[in-house]
Amino acid sequence: MNPAAQPALPHDAPAECRNCNAQVSGHYCHNCGQETRLHAPSFSEFAHEFIGHYVALEGRLWGSITRLLFRPGLLTNEYLRGRRKRYVEPLRLYLSLSIIFFAVLKFSSFAAVNFNDEDEKKDSIVALQGLSDDEVKRSKSNLNIGTRAASPGDGKIREYAPSIAERIDRFDKLSSEKKTDALSDGFYKYAPYAVFLMMPLFAFYLKVLYIGSGRRYGEHLLFALHTNAFAFIVFGILTLVSQDFVRLVLFCWLIGYLPWAMRRVYGGSRRATLLRWSGLMLLHLISLSIAIMVAMMAGASAAH
Repeated sequence: MNPAAQPALPHDAPAECRNCNAQVSGHYCHNCGQETRLHAPSFSEFAHEFIGHYVALEGRLWGSITRLLFRPGLLTNEYLRGRRKRYVEPLRLYLSLSIIFFAVLKFSSFAAVNFNDEDEKKDSIVALQGLSDDEVKRSKSNLNIGTRAASPGDGKIREYAPSIAERIDRFDKLSSEKKTDALSDGFYKYAPYAVFLMMPLFAFYLKVLYIGSGRRYGEHLLFALHTNAFAFIVFGILTLVSQDFVRLVLFCWLIGYLPWAMRRVYGGSRRATLLRWSGLMLLHLISLSIAIMVAMMAGASAAH
């Protein structure tokens, strides 16, 4: 075999980058950034790469978490000032804390929804004891009104969306336990996506509330990711702790955090910030409630 036809050894310095074929001179390719002097992989190389990456990530993670928790708005300002390499990326931070939060909810005793139809019926039967026959008949009639009466839009749903009506009927025939399971499954399956889709809307609300401030939409989205990541941490801790005093402190910090962060990032007077915060909370809670309701309905529609 002609030696000239053999490929260059990994440790040789090539004239061209082995990754993108660009002309190189030095230890790194100016085009793609890959090292030019390569060598056969070894265990020590992988170990060094893993430890270096883990330690670097750990330092960035704790620096991001501490600033996120105890210095409202600072992490957003640091990112906008260009100090980005020392912190975890906003989207990555949000997604990581979101996954942890919903995992904590699922494996805790938190119940997304609970039907107690049987208990309510038992309570009603107990309440009927001691009444006269006529009073019992009237009470039973009142209790059954809800099961006999159809909603005003029921006929239109059956006419224009028979598949939806069929799913509603199928869900209505389920036992209370199965209804609870179906809605809970929908919550845990779709709520993380629903909450994430609220972030662009949260940023839009900020854009409207701070119209004329010169802030771009991406800056509002950055603030939305950071503040909602903070909320995941606090709500997760609230789920785990049972001490009333600790829960009260966390709840107060949760309420005061957002207006403090808004004032640090956007500026403005306390009164103006409070008004904007009130509007933002109202809009966001309405949107979030609708999104979670849709997520649970999606679970209910798949129940059988």
